[in-house]
Order: sequence, then structure tokens, then C-alpha cells
Amino acid sequence: MPLASPALDVSGLRDYAYEWAVVDVETSGLVARRDRVLSVAVVTLGPDGVQTGEFSALLNPGCDPGPVHVHGLTSERLRGAPVFGDIAGEIAAMLQNRVLVAHNAQFDYDFLAHEFARAGLRLPVAQRLCTLALNRRVDPPTDDLRLGTLATHYGVTQLAAHDALDDSRVLAGVLRGTLRDAAQLGLPLPLVACPPRQDPKFTPRSPKASCDFRNPGDRIAAAGLNPMSSVSRHTSVLVTNDDASGSAKARRAHAEGVPVINELTFLRLLGDVRPGNRHGGTTGAPALIPAPVLAPAAAPTPVSVPAAAPASVTAPVTTPPVTGEVAPSPASPVPPPVAIPPAREPRKAAVPSGVPGKPLAGRRVLVLGGTHPEAVAARTRVVELGGSAAINLSASVTDVVLLAGGAADRRMRRITSLEFPTHEAAWIEAPTTQPHRDRSGRGQAEHVLPRGGVVDLPHGQASAVPWTVTATWGQQTDCEIDIVAFVVDEDEQVFFDEDFVFYGAPENPAGTVRILGDGPTEQTVSVSLGSLPPSVGRVVVAAAIDGEPTFGDVGAIQITAGPGTSAAPLAQSTLDAATTERTMLLVELYRRGPLWRLRTVGQGYDHGLGALARGYGVDVAD
Repeated sequence: MPLASPALDVSGLRDYAYEWAVVDVETSGLVARRDRVLSVAVVTLGPDGVQTGEFSALLNPGCDPGPVHVHGLTSERLRGAPVFGDIAGEIAAMLQNRVLVAHNAQFDYDFLAHEFARAGLRLPVAQRLCTLALNRRVDPPTDDLRLGTLATHYGVTQLAAHDALDDSRVLAGVLRGTLRDAAQLGLPLPLVACPPRQDPKFTPRSPKASCDFRNPGDRIAAAGLNPMSSVSRHTSVLVTNDDASGSAKARRAHAEGVPVINELTFLRLLGDVRPGNRHGGTTGAPALIPAPVLAPAAAPTPVSVPAAAPASVTAPVTTPPVTGEVAPSPASPVPPPVAIPPAREPRKAAVPSGVPGKPLAGRRVLVLGGTHPEAVAARTRVVELGGSAAINLSASVTDVVLLAGGAADRRMRRITSLEFPTHEAAWIEAPTTQPHRDRSGRGQAEHVLPRGGVVDLPHGQASAVPWTVTATWGQQTDCEIDIVAFVVDEDEQVFFDEDFVFYGAPENPAGTVRILGDGPTEQTVSVSLGSLPPSVGRVVVAAAIDGEPTFGDVGAIQITAGPGTSAAPLAQSTLDAATTERTMLLVELYRRGPLWRLRTVGQGYDHGLGALARGYGVDVAD
């Protein structure tokens, strides 16, 4: 039976019956802490899916409206509109005691949270549901997961894209259809508690008063040097009042042969700054003349300065605020830095669909049962035969393989009722294929990568839009998994601690790498490759388990990567060889000449997140 039902009524679906508040915002930009909401709309639905109310308003943001070509909201059109605080009470009443629903819900939630904070109010939302995350679970037969595409699939009329009220009405219809399909598949809803723990505090920071050189860090920036908050082999000098304090920065400086000087000596040396070379060999950027190691003074206040080698000197920057540190797990001695193989291996061929000799090309196979090694071997075999290995039941699954005990899996009732083809374990060795119903119109990603597989990102597209890497794991996983990212140089070291992006600091200072989370069993890393400086060699995406469980307990992790959050993925991979590991490297985005490449890694470690971060040069608190 087809999963897409023309009936959008959700009455009777008790496990999916909530009071809903479907929300859409149009904004002046993409950064919630900086940009403003221009228009907002809310459509409320009862547990039976029937609309109970709606509200919409244009808003005066007090700033430039941004991309008018997208939302059509000019300054003239917004002139005279209320400010957000004027309508915040009415919105709060509609959101109270309801689940907030949005397409890419973290975006809308963050903007509303910041606007409520500016108005001195609390956003009254306890849970949210992202229809993008829910549709990734359902995996309907569509070319992509954009709102307009899903509206066509579910038979919902769209009148005006990027109009907040029309988008909310359309999304309400998409929600009804998606809930119906999720119920047929028996999928749990990816509800997220709000505010999620990886979000920063929403209260905006007051701008600092203008003043001259309040500390040596300001003098560093004014001199054109690049102040850092961590030490690496690129650091030219560490400034501190007590190099005998035994701090992590001082220990790293001594290990790397970095001179350590006190503040008075450093301030005197600033007068000797002379021009150096910018990246690419252009002269003009200042450099610091090396100084002797002098005796330090009193209490430790470490500040570090990057290397003064001409090729690595950058234009003046301001020291970013430290957003936090990660406490390491109480383990034995800290392991040596994590060694990542250089990007010199030949490109491994991806598996396109429709290749002769690949009988599972275009198929998505779900393996149930078996021991951990047996399941790993079966999924590896699926990829070898040209297919993709599923880890959850969805509309895109074309075949189910039953290993020992697989028939007892709780999902078998759904699989039988929906008439998914099932096969015994022997089928995976020499599959006989019959024409299958294409339950997913877009099939699998263009490239299905094995562990260690490499694919080039489209050159123009890689720079034009943020690329996303989404990690998904079993929907019944009980432990918490955190996706993290490291922005590193050619030596696999972060430039400063804030280039370690994790749940406590979900974006780096430049906003080029962000952690997005809209479901308990999936998280996404968004990377603006075109905005990364030339000194960045790669972005490493990793996963860490909070607590005692290991990735052997979790099982397979599915990786998808593509341009933006709702486009069809370019590449996908299933990584599931883990046993006792508590941290795992998932994906690397790295430069190769003018191109960016993506490589699946699948390398795990028994130590925790703190030790992994140290390996990339992050100064982790003891």
C-alpha cells in the first residue's frame, strides 16, 4: 500500500496527538543573535489536526531588512509596523502549552527566543518539532525536503512562498500528512526539549564602551598581530605572569619550544613590530621579532599569540570571547594527539546507482538481527553490491534482510503490514533482484561511500552555500550522543579554542561552522566552506558519547552530506564497525587544490571527548 495517503486527517493517532503551534518567521539574516524578525505567523492545530486559530504580523526591525529579493519585505513596507515587543504577548498566548512546529525548527526557535529576550520576556515553549527532521525519518518519495516540494507531495496548495502566514498554513498541511506517514511506519516523533542544552544563552550582550588599550590583548590587535586563546606550534610567544604555574598553556608552550615572557617585556616588544607577509606572499602585515625567554612575575594570566612566521601572519583581528571549556573524562594519562592520515590517498570510487554488476544499485536495505559482527558484515556487503544500508525503517527502504533473531524485531509488524520485501540471511551473498517498488522517488544519494570513501564537492556549489553533514543513529538509542567539529590547520591543530564547536559553544566565532540539532537521534554540522580562511586545512566532524555506553552499544551511524539543510544529499555512508569506542571521527571536509573533498572516516577511540579535543590542540580544563 502506498505510504502517502491523500487523507490528511490525523484524528485517532493518539501517540501523535498534541496541541500544535505551527510557526514561520521571515528574518533580516541568518544569525539569530544579530539579525531580526521581519514578520511572524502562527497557526494553531488541535490534537485532531483541525485548525483552531492563526495570527500574523509585519514587524519594524529597526535595521536593514536584508535580502529583500527573498522575502520581499522592504523598509518602506515595514515602516510603521509594530516592534516585536508590541505583539509578543499575543504570540506567547498562542505558543503556551503547545508544541512549536517549524521547518528547520531550530532556526525559528532561536529567532523567537532572541526576540522575546530583547523584549524582556521568556519564550513559553517546552517542546518543539522540526518537520524537516521528521521528514528525514519518513523519507517520502520527493526530490528534496524543501517546503514547496513537500507541499506538492502531500497535496497542499502553496500560494506565496516566503510569506510567513502562507508558509505556516502550508506547513500545517505538511505536518498532517507527515504525521499520517510516521504513524504508518511506527516512527517516534523527534521532539526536542526547549531550550536544548546546546543553545547559548539568549540574552543579547551589551556592546562594550569605546576605549583605548584596556589590556595587552587590545594592544596586540591594534599592532596588527593575531591574539589567540590557545597554544600550538604556530604560536610565536606566550605572554603570562607565571610560567611556573604548570598551566596547560605553559606546558604546551614548553613542549613546542614557544618562548614564554611576562607582560611588561611583551609590551616593550610591541614597539619592535615590523611588516611581515600576508598569506600568499603579499607583504605588509606586521610580524613580531622573536624575544628571549624572561623570568615571569606573579599570578598567572596566560595570553597566547600566534606564530610570527611571515607565511602565517594575518590581518588585525579582535580577540573573541572564550565561550567555555570541556572537562575531560576522569581517565588515565592524556593520550598523544590524535593522528589523522594526510589527504594523499587516491580517491576511492563511490558507488553510483545503476552500475552493471551491482545488483543492489538503487536499493536501500535494512538489516535486522544477528550479532554485531554479522550485522556489520551484512551492511558492508550491501554497499559492495551497490546498495545503501539503512539503520531505521523509513519509506525509502526497498528490502529487509533477516539475520538470526531478526524476525522478532519490533518493527516486523510494520514491515509485514506495509509489504516490504523480506529476505533470509543467504540472500545477501547472492541477491536475486526483482523489479521493486520505488518507495523513494529520489532513491539513494548520488554517492554511497564505504568507510574511507572520498568524493569531490561540486566546485561552485561548495563555495556558494553552507554544506551540511548530518549524523543519524538508531531511534531507540537511550544514551546521549554529541556531534562536535574541529576547524584545524594543515597540522591538525585548532587555531584557538573557539574553533572547537560543541554543544556548549555551538558555533565558532566567525559563524562558519555550526552545530544544529532538531531531534534526539540526529545532529547536523553546517559549514560555510566559501567563508573559511585559506589557513584552514579541514573541518573534522566527530561524535562523542555522554556516559559509560560505547558506540558498540549504539550500533551503526548513518552519514548524509549535501548543500543546505533540505536539498537532496550528495553522499551518504553507514559507519558501524565500532565496539568499545566512546569517541569517533565521522567525516572530514578538506582542501585538495582548488577543490573541497569529503571523506568518511569511521575511526574510533576509547577515551572521552576531552582527550579527543586535546589531540587537536584545544586547551581543555583540568
